[in-house]
Amino acid sequence: MTVRRWATTTLAMAGTAVLLALLAPDRALVDAVLAGPQQLVDTRGSDVLVVVLAWVLAAACWAWGLLGLVLTGLTAVPGVAGRVAAVALLVLLPAGARRAAAVAVGLSLATGAVLLPAGAASATPVVTATADAVPDWPTADPPAPVPDWPTAPSAEDHVVLRGDCLWDVAEAWLTARSGGTPPTTGSVAAAVAAWHQANADVIGPDPDVLLPGQVLTAPPAP
Repeated sequence: MTVRRWATTTLAMAGTAVLLALLAPDRALVDAVLAGPQQLVDTRGSDVLVVVLAWVLAAACWAWGLLGLVLTGLTAVPGVAGRVAAVALLVLLPAGARRAAAVAVGLSLATGAVLLPAGAASATPVVTATADAVPDWPTADPPAPVPDWPTAPSAEDHVVLRGDCLWDVAEAWLTARSGGTPPTTGSVAAAVAAWHQANADVIGPDPDVLLPGQVLTAPPAP
């Protein structure tokens, strides 16, 4: 992860926290909402209740985002801590939020080559006029090739982060599917083979080599 991007994200989260603290409703108002929201609406109007609820929602979103950023950063830590953070991240955040958090903390996502449209470097076909053509009508330009943009990964797809290995990916996938129950070694080994077979064109012949930014498609459920 880059220090500059991590520092920028930290400052943004800290600034948001300060803004939330400045806009926080006073304690008496919060106590009034908890004691009787209907009475508060009758005495002070519905706008006051809406403001308090909006602040609570904003604070909850900030806390959820902070948790996602912290867990994403911890996935780069080797050992048990990184694996636990990866499993928690898989359970708590959807795939889109995980990718956004990875970009925010500066984890390398090598997607530049993937986003290049197929055939972008191919030469545009040249239309030549034959000697038999009498009218010199201008020819229409050929249609531009349609870019082969990659489709958005599904919820079970995995974006490879720094330090990921296929064993950890398969183990976290099985844990999430079983509702948090740790899988056996045999089931993890079978899942590793299934993940490698489903993503052989992305990973290559060596299942132990994963590159940050690769999008792995989840295999069919066992």
